[in-house]
Amino acid sequence: QVQLVESGGGLVQAGGSLRLSCAASGRPLSRYTMGWFRRPPGKNREFVAAITWSGGSTNDADSVKGRFTISRDSAKNTVYLQMNSLKPEDTAVYYCAAGYNTGLFGSPERYDYWGQGTQVTVSS
Repeated sequence: QVQLVESGGGLVQAGGSLRLSCAASGRPLSRYTMGWFRRPPGKNREFVAAITWSGGSTNDADSVKGRFTISRDSAKNTVYLQMNSLKPEDTAVYYCAAGYNTGLFGSPERYDYWGQGTQVTVSS
């Protein structure tokens, strides 16, 4: 089992920044991909970004390219999502996920473990 706990959500004005954190525990993560997904109000869950734990390769959704950055701190077993230039359409519940040997795919079905989510609200 892998336990994931997100933090860092909140209310921010458009153009502002937030950094989400995802603390992982339970198993070594060397063969895992860590992903961030979000569920906007009334919409389906969508892929945001992913990073391989071992090599640090990343993949970002087109909607966040150039604004969001995913990273990980192996010493702290934590994954981050730095979100800059936030827009109202970024409003969503953000989830951290872990997938074993998932690669950098953005399909939620490829991820095995999920956090409880953290709310991000961007006001206009």
